Amino acid sequence: MPIITGPAEEGSLYRGVARFQYDYTVHGGAVSAINISGDPLPDGAIIYGGVLDVISALTGAGATVALSMNSANDIISAAAISGAPWSTTGIKAIVPVATAATSKKLTAERYMVATITGAVLTAGKFNVAVFYFRSSTA
Repeated sequence: MPIITGPAEEGSLYRGVARFQYDYTVHGGAVSAINISGDPLPDGAIIYGGVLDVISALTGAGATVALSMNSANDIISAAAISGAPWSTTGIKAIVPVATAATSKKLTAERYMVATITGAVLTAGKFNVAVFYFRSSTA
């Protein structure tokens, strides 16, 4: 399964969509920071938007989950799995919402990280797509 579609060349810049997937049956649910399946984004990539698609709701009494790439909570802020966005299936917003104010520029090559705190997860699956373009690091 291809993880990154694109990138399409635009002069010296690139743009693309990176797809990441968390699956409890693959990654487990330990209280920890887990690199979830997908290819890393390059140093200097600017994430300007994307979506979270919860395939099966996360479960695990007392657990919270956050998604990040560059710094804590920069993709999905830490939230109890008993509520939004984790408790129901479907498409949800991520932090970058196609504005300069919410865009995130990576400071190194990065993977999507799911940070589980409070309690272990016992089930769940989700996909995340992030829209990015590659900018200069200098």
